Amino acid sequence: MANDASTVFDLVILGGGSGGYAAALRGAQLGLDVALIEKDKVGGTCLHRGCIPTKALLHAGEIADQARESAQFGVKATFEGIDVPAVHKYKDGVISGLYKGLQGLIASRKVTYIEGEGRLSSPTSVDVNGQRIQGRHVLLATGSVPKSLPGLEIDGNRIISSDHALVLDRVPQSAIILGGGVIGVEFASAWKSFGADVTVIEGLKHLVPVEDENSSKLLERAFRKRGIKFNLGTFFSKAEYTQNGVKVTLADGKEFEAEVLLVAVGRGPVSAGLGYEEQGVAMDRGYVLVDEYMRTNVPTISAVGDLVPTLQLAHVGFAEGMLVAERLAGQKVVPIDYDGVPRVTYCHPEVASVGITEAKAKEIYGADKVVALKYSLAGNGKSKILNTSGEIKLVQVKDGAVVGVHMVGDRMGEQVGEAQLIYNWEALPAEVAQLIHAHPTQNEALGEAHLALAGKPLHAHD
Repeated sequence: MANDASTVFDLVILGGGSGGYAAALRGAQLGLDVALIEKDKVGGTCLHRGCIPTKALLHAGEIADQARESAQFGVKATFEGIDVPAVHKYKDGVISGLYKGLQGLIASRKVTYIEGEGRLSSPTSVDVNGQRIQGRHVLLATGSVPKSLPGLEIDGNRIISSDHALVLDRVPQSAIILGGGVIGVEFASAWKSFGADVTVIEGLKHLVPVEDENSSKLLERAFRKRGIKFNLGTFFSKAEYTQNGVKVTLADGKEFEAEVLLVAVGRGPVSAGLGYEEQGVAMDRGYVLVDEYMRTNVPTISAVGDLVPTLQLAHVGFAEGMLVAERLAGQKVVPIDYDGVPRVTYCHPEVASVGITEAKAKEIYGADKVVALKYSLAGNGKSKILNTSGEIKLVQVKDGAVVGVHMVGDRMGEQVGEAQLIYNWEALPAEVAQLIHAHPTQNEALGEAHLALAGKPLHAHD
């Protein structure tokens, strides 16, 4: 293994996804000499196989729905179908533009970019392309891949992962989606908009089960209205090929058939065979274990992103990567409050939240110390114009701060920024109620909800 001992980087990063490249950019900005190693394309899952392409598909689906429903707005339009190659061209164009911009950023910050499959070879080095890259510190950021279930083989043909679904050359006539979390409901939403017959199978009792139960129920109601079918509360048993597709059998014997089966049961860490355990890095079920400052048990090694058991969100990866870079540069850093991270599911309607659920608040503070308020978007002028329905639910500690904001409705992901400030700055309802929100906007629904919680409702019933 060749080793240029004269070059010792301040930081060697293994993995160029959200967490890795954020650490590289911030580290270089702070004067660190950084090497970034990536076997595929910088940008990782989020840019190439996750956040960006799925949202592009969802937006294309939104346009399809608007064309179908244009008459109700007095606009004469016809919907003639989905041109799948053109959808992919649009999607890939979005990705390509962002990818080129990211490559330019990395070059402009003078990060040493190394393309190749790296492996941790010591607590201070990574081997790649026959060379040993030395660093004073190593950051592990190798991300995640789609998971499956025991006995269920993803073959890329009729049983597919989200990676396959993003490049599918057709709109399936029918699809079973195994998993009703974020990935599952987003694909269910997009495919339904494209004209597919969709059934979601979720073993837990609600769709998007980590969200507040009220949000889950609102989404289920909306999906029923859209004709998206779902089966809740029974786990998967087996899948088998039929003459024309796939048959899924559940633990209770119930059977479902469709052209394709999308396995959307989450993502697992990429860590096997990369030398982590050999170098003494503490692991659990493939995840690298870290403390609140993203430090592993090995003093010269940190880890971020989907590789660690925190929220699998690109913006969490960004924050974790920047935290590591700032810590290594000698800056004072503050641990991430993961409850304070905004979460958005981009289906139709969108589900957005920050803070804790009502159930969790009651568990922490006691049922008698928790106040919850629901504000219907039916009272919001802009939502009425957009023909969307839903609710904003606030969870408050009695006579104290708002500890949870849970929103369902089209474009609610765009409102979660203010919700994040409300939670993270521990705002009182009366303080938010003093702020004047623009009319007519969906944003004012958040203001109106706080007016109501502060005891002075305007466009809401007492």
